[in-house]
This record gives sequence, C-alpha cells and structure tokens, in this order.
Amino acid sequence: MTTAALESTMFKGAGVDIAADTGGPADGVPVVLLHGGGQTRFSWGAATRHLAAGGYRAISIDLRGHGESGWAEDGNYRLDAFVDDLAAIVSTLGRPAFLVGASLGGLASLVTAGEKRASVAGLVLVDVAPRIEMEGAERIGAFMRAQPEGFASLEEAADSVSAYMPHRPRPKDTSGLLKNLRLKDDGRYHWHWDPRFIGREISSSEFTQNGIRLENAARALTVPTLLVRGALSAVVSEESVAQFRELVPHGEVVNIAGADHMVAGDRNDMFNEAVIDFLNRQTL
Repeated sequence: MTTAALESTMFKGAGVDIAADTGGPADGVPVVLLHGGGQTRFSWGAATRHLAAGGYRAISIDLRGHGESGWAEDGNYRLDAFVDDLAAIVSTLGRPAFLVGASLGGLASLVTAGEKRASVAGLVLVDVAPRIEMEGAERIGAFMRAQPEGFASLEEAADSVSAYMPHRPRPKDTSGLLKNLRLKDDGRYHWHWDPRFIGREISSSEFTQNGIRLENAARALTVPTLLVRGALSAVVSEESVAQFRELVPHGEVVNIAGADHMVAGDRNDMFNEAVIDFLNRQTL
C-alpha cells in the first residue's frame, strides 16, 4: 500500500492545545491514534500514512504534556485528563471514530469507549489491557525516570534506547530521535514530555480505583474491539489476554511476532496489516 501526505494541525483539548498529524479524505471514517506515555505521535511509524492512504481520516495526536501539545498548567496528568482531551477531539469529528491507543493512550481510549464519553465506532488496544504486569510497567517507568538531566548528544540518547530495547537494531542514523527529544537552554537533549508527567506520584487508592474502572469499562464495551499484543511483551501477559477475553467476549486478539511493548515501532508492517484488516472488516 502506498502512503499519504499528512498535515499538522491543532485541536482544542480539555484546557490544553493538542497537536496532531491528519491525513486522508475529509469525509473518511475517522481513526484517532493515541501513543503511549513518554512517546509522541511519531511513534506510529508509517501507520498514520497507511491509514490515510487506505481512505480513512487518520488523526495521530500528541497527548497532553507530550511532543508539541500543551503542558497542563496545573500539572493534571491523571487518566481523566487524557480522556477529557480525547472526548473533546472526537466531538469535533462529526461521526463516530475508531480509537487506536497504545499503553497510556489505550487506557484513555478504553475508558472513553467503555464509559461512552464520546461517539466511538471501534477500539484497538495496543499492548495494553485492564490487567498489566507490574514488573513490565515498572521497567518502563524506570527508563523514563533514568535521565532527568538529559543527554549530551543524540549518540548518548541512542545508546540509552538501545540498552532498553536490545531486541531492536541500533539505528545508524540517530537523527530520528529528534522527533522525541528537545534541545534545551542547558545544551542537553531532553525527552519531549513535561517532567511533571513522570514525576507524579500515584497513590495506592488511585491505582486500585483505576484498575476497577478499567475492568468495568472493558466489561461495558459494545463496539468492535481488537487487542494487538507484542509477543515479547512483559506488560501484557497471557494472563492479561485471558482476562481480556473474559471481560470482552466479542473482542479479538492478535499477537505480533518479534514485537515487544512498542509494537508499532518493532514490527510496523505486521502492526499495520493487523489494524487495517480489523478496520476494513468493520467498515466495508
């Protein structure tokens, strides 16, 4: 499949501006892509362009506090804030949207669909489920907190990423990292997110309540739903999948061989094929 050109735009979220890349026919079925915590809208590889070329109205956003989106003045990065942003965006689209969410973006999408906070046509969860393995999640958090002072060079940043993802070849050209880093006045490269996002403490009660809420949202899903899991994932286990199947009996599951938690980045070709096949079966 050929790819399509994208245009940068801004949406109004719930008190913050949300940056996005959009492409495809204006009257196409909208597909909103939401990346994971600490990532940006560029983490989808060619997926956004492939969707646009396939006739969908593809909209890939930067979550609040990430990439080129606004930072929350009050430091609000609770789950509800991301849900409110997503609901505000979908309300402008004029028709029900498919939501494709990875990790944090998937949790926001699950709540939005399950609690009917917006008009949703279908849901794709990318390596996230109501039950996640805490060891895998804590490893991600440790990586995100590991370099608060930033990096002296792109090469240093690339070394850090390679150590974290040894299954993925280290890129010879490190310039691609500029999509996820910003050069600050201190002359160092920092990840492109609000430090308050990763620095926020989550109480045990909030964690417990979120877990219950996610299970209830999954149980309430009525729209077509697909779980795309990285076969190497330490975040979504076989037990996670089994619970998902119980909560969402009509849900589908696809395992992407050779992919870890960053499914779209690890195996973009297989990811695109699985998602487009699912969308086509719901819309054609």
